[in-house]
Amino acid sequence: MIELPTDLPADLVPLSWLLGVWEGTGVIDYETADGHRFTGEFSHRVSFSDDGSGALNYAATATLLDGETPRTLVSEVGFWRLLRPALDTDPGPGLLPAVTDGAPRTADDVETLRTAEGAFELQAAIVHADGLSELYLGQVRGPRIDLATDAVVRAPGGKPYAAATRLYGLVEGHLLWAWDIAAFDSELASHASARLEKVQ
Repeated sequence: MIELPTDLPADLVPLSWLLGVWEGTGVIDYETADGHRFTGEFSHRVSFSDDGSGALNYAATATLLDGETPRTLVSEVGFWRLLRPALDTDPGPGLLPAVTDGAPRTADDVETLRTAEGAFELQAAIVHADGLSELYLGQVRGPRIDLATDAVVRAPGGKPYAAATRLYGLVEGHLLWAWDIAAFDSELASHASARLEKVQ
């Protein structure tokens, strides 16, 4: 059973089922255009938390489970939030405070963001430890999230990586996750998936 907090900012309620720490294992299976194939099993830990900023804090690590010495595959952090116009009552950019004070956003305010199909548009900014940055846009519809990269930025010398999609879904109390990528001049294709259990 998933317990949802009752004191969340209204903008986070559609994402509240993600809150907590999730752990489990997954599989990698990806083949590049030049025939290199990557396969293996990995452990995965994902955390979503609320710091009061109006966005979910996101952190994830994955470790390859072949051999006696585990190898970190990815370490990433980010922020997930509903996609909405910035208001005068929002702080930023940078350290700038809000232009005006206002009442906290309500469930009615959030409901105005719902699409005709019943979803909420979502943005997720994710930064990897190796210098890769991704901006995902997508939708949350109940306990399912579909994301696709709108922008990918690589540090000089980074490996070729052009695009990605991610899928998250809550199924029978587990967080199911899939990540498709376009890397090494290959088209977008299945890359990794995992089944995670809530541990806190």
